[in-house]
Amino acid sequence: MATSICRTLKFLNQATCSGLKAVAPLLYVQFPQSVVIPIRTKKRYFIPPAVGLKEKSHAEQEAKARAAGVVIRQEYMERAINVACTAGIVDPYVPPEGDARLSTLSKEGLKQRTEQLRQSAASQLAIRKIKDHDSEFSSKEFAVRAQEIFIEAHLALTQFNKEKLHSLVTERCYPEMVRGNRYKTLRWRFIESLEPPRVVHARCPDMVSKGNLYGQVTVRMHSKQTLAIYDRFGRLMLGNEEEPRDVLEYLVMERHLVNPYGCWRLHGKIVPAWAPPKDPIIKTVMIAGPKLKPDEEFNSLNYEVPKPKAVQWQK
Repeated sequence: MATSICRTLKFLNQATCSGLKAVAPLLYVQFPQSVVIPIRTKKRYFIPPAVGLKEKSHAEQEAKARAAGVVIRQEYMERAINVACTAGIVDPYVPPEGDARLSTLSKEGLKQRTEQLRQSAASQLAIRKIKDHDSEFSSKEFAVRAQEIFIEAHLALTQFNKEKLHSLVTERCYPEMVRGNRYKTLRWRFIESLEPPRVVHARCPDMVSKGNLYGQVTVRMHSKQTLAIYDRFGRLMLGNEEEPRDVLEYLVMERHLVNPYGCWRLHGKIVPAWAPPKDPIIKTVMIAGPKLKPDEEFNSLNYEVPKPKAVQWQK
């Protein structure tokens, strides 16, 4: 029995193998051989770090770039300077406390007057240096001219005349006057002078080199002005056009004395420490209202705007 089963299996195996050998030539398909063409690509010497890896220090990145043959340009910490004007007010004038309020006949007024006379010695020396370069300089006439420059500069500011404003103010004063005035409407008017302007301080500093002199003259101006600032929605933010106010200002005028084509321009203002604080600016804020349905109108809801809650600020 066992021998008959083995003979049967051997016969089946021989028949199957012969059948497969007959079918094999039919299944065999000859494909063309693949051709490999070498393409020259640009080699990346410096591969940027992948996202998620630990950041390397600047020194390690620079060393790796140098090893790969990439030269990193050296960065210089440079600061641009402008030789047409100085960067600030040199030895600024300290206004006496209670100026334009105290009388010279009172005891405190006499003390302040004597201190001003003591400090005027350095100013006289500076005025002499200024007259060496500007022969037409006069303290009385210059105070009136400084007031005219102040009025012209502020009128150019309200009209947004940049070309004229650059000719009336220095490069240091220009960004201070223009900053924050975008999308705003300015209404300024000079009414009258309560006191004649006068020169109270003068300095003649130098910059870069010893002979490069600049003249800085401080002018005291007491006048009556009006100012109103409106936001882009036309709402009043500060001041009032119909309410004139008394303004006491200390203007600093500057000129590059060495430059033969230089002219006196507004350089800045001196705000004393005892000056009263400015009025707060009224800002327009959008308050979120109720969500309306497509068939609803806001007026029909009789919605009341909620008042802000009182907040206790910790000092």
